[in-house]
This record gives sequence, C-alpha cells and structure tokens, in this order.
Amino acid sequence: MTTAAPLPLPIARKGGAVLAALALGHLVNDSYTALLIPLLPGLRERFALTIAQAAVLVAVSSFTSSMLQPLFGAISDGPRGRSLAAAGPLLCGLGMVWLGYAPLYGALIVLVAISGFGSAVFHPAAVRHVYFGARLEQRGLFAALFSAAGTAGLALGPLLAAVVGLRGLPFLLPLGVITAALTWMVTLPAGEAPPVARRGWREYAAVFHGPMRALWAMGVLRSISTISWQAMVGFSLVARGFGGHLGPALATFSLASAAGGIIGGQLSDRIGRTRVIRSSILITIPLFIALVYSTPAHWWFYPLAAMVGALVNANIPVTVVMAQEYAPDHVATASALMMGFTWGTAGVFVLLVGALADRTSPNTAMVVSILLLLPAFLLAVRLPEPDPRRRA
Repeated sequence: MTTAAPLPLPIARKGGAVLAALALGHLVNDSYTALLIPLLPGLRERFALTIAQAAVLVAVSSFTSSMLQPLFGAISDGPRGRSLAAAGPLLCGLGMVWLGYAPLYGALIVLVAISGFGSAVFHPAAVRHVYFGARLEQRGLFAALFSAAGTAGLALGPLLAAVVGLRGLPFLLPLGVITAALTWMVTLPAGEAPPVARRGWREYAAVFHGPMRALWAMGVLRSISTISWQAMVGFSLVARGFGGHLGPALATFSLASAAGGIIGGQLSDRIGRTRVIRSSILITIPLFIALVYSTPAHWWFYPLAAMVGALVNANIPVTVVMAQEYAPDHVATASALMMGFTWGTAGVFVLLVGALADRTSPNTAMVVSILLLLPAFLLAVRLPEPDPRRRA
C-alpha cells in the first residue's frame, strides 16, 4: 500500500494538555451516550411505547454511533476534520438532553440519531489528536488513558440519569458546551492548524488492507465474546437466583476494564503491541469460561470478574494504536475501524448468540462466544509488530 507524503502535525509538543482535554471529552461524550438505556423505562411510559419501539431507539443509537465511525474517520483525516473532536460532545449532548421534551416518537428517533452522530464524529477525530500528541514511547499509554475515560463515562451516565431524570436532562448540556470549547482551544490554537492534503476515497479504502484485515477480524471476535457475556450474564444469574448481583457484577467488570486498558497500553509501549495482545487473549479464555460457570455464591466470583474484565480490555487500546501504526497517514480512519466499526459488527453477530441462547442456554451461548477467542488468538499470532517510528 502506498502512503501519502507526511502531513504537518498540529498538536505535537503539548500532548499532555491534548490528552486531558480529549479524555474529558470522552468522559462527557460517553456519559451522554450511556443516558439512553436507563431512561428507556421513563420514555416508554411517557410515549406509551412498546418494547420493540424502545429497542429501535437503542438500535438507532448503536448504528449511528458505531457503524458510521469509518466515514467520519476519513473526514477527520481530511482537510475538514480539524474541528470534529470539538463538535462531537456538543452534538451528542444536543441530541440527548431534549429527549424528555420530544413531542412525538419520531422526534425521539431524530434526537437519538443526532446524539449518535455526535459520538461517531468524536471518537476517530479525538483519537487522531491523542495519537499525534503522544511521544512515540507513550502512544499505548495515551490511548489507554483516553479509553479509560470513556469507560468511566459509561459508568457515570446511568448515575446522572437517576439524579436528573427526563425533565432535568437540559441541565447536563453545559457539560458538552464547556468540553467542546475546551477541546477547540487545546487542539486548534491560532496559527497551529496547517492545511491537510486532500485524498481520494480509494486511498481511504486501501487502509483496510494487509495486516489491518486480520487485526479488525481479531477485534470483532474479541468484541463478540465481551458483548455476549454482558448481554447474557443477567439471564444466567437470574436463572440461578442471583439476579440482584447483575449490577455489581457489570460494574466490577467495567471498572477493572478501565484499569486493564491502562496497564495493557503501558506494557505495549515497553514490550511490544503483539505480545500484549497475544498473551491477554490466551490467558483470558480459561478464566472467562470459569466466570460463566461461577456465581456470587463463590468467593472468587467478583475477583474473577475483575480479572477477566482487566484482561479483556488490556488489548483494546493496544489494537487501536496498532491500527494507527499500520496506517500512519490515515490515523483517524484506522482508529474508527478498530473502535466503532469493530464494535458495531460484533453487535450484529450477538443477535445470533441470543438465538443460540434461546435454543440451548445462556451459559452455552456465552461459552461458544468465548471460544471465538481461539481463532482470535490465531489471527493475533500472524500479526506483525508495527514500526512505531513511521511518521513518528
């Protein structure tokens, strides 16, 4: 694959400030996104929705925020992509905070779509800035810290929803406005945003080539196992009389995931990307299966949930950095492939996991999805270690 001439980097030498601003943006953006699920019961009552209609809102949010990221990644790599990181949280907030004031169900769909567009706009653009703001030996750590902020936002969103309710959502809008302004000032200071060369869509499509394909496929298989466990574990716990432990179990898993991502990112800077990915996948498989057959009656259930969460997430920011280093002239596009598009594709396949659970059991469906980590490991073995000095 041919690469374009190096582009000027507008945010070098001030990576700490950029990381802080964009980590805050990630926290706020994902907090807005996480408002939807806990608000569904109130929306269903207010608008007399069926469960299917409520599910449509979730599907619209997932599609617009995940599957459209490669499109906005290409735009972020182009001449008009400089301001997208600032616009993302603002759009996400503008869509979400007016849900309680929508006049019709159709307006709900539009607002959720606007919020999803904001999330799709933000992620690839923000990761591009974080990548170029980091020194070569800090890329894994910076990506992990950025990722951890988003995980914290996913935990914060439901708490905010419980505090403000549907009618109080507009009080959360200033978070998006302030974050957008701060991001704009840090990533686009006057005189430091040189023009970006124009590129054709064929060049962007060529990013999905060579090791990038194997990396993306590995990411999809890994994501299927994680999403399937999160979707099915509640049914499993309820069937065994531990339904009250679902919230704490998911919270333990998520909090440990944030810590695991930071550790994995930092390790990848020291010992290499592929070593972290291969080892984390291989170690996860037996522990993940053990978690499926454990219950809160066992003393090890919560420590095991934390360990699995940390191991699963240890390679997520690492795969994003690898994609960036495989395609250093298309950082935002490569990042979008490994974030939203990977997650969105895995979400489609989880529908099959749900059908398998109906025919067998939630535990069987979870184990089958976890075993997909075996081909994910084989793909990881074939991945070459990227050269971090390209476009450094």
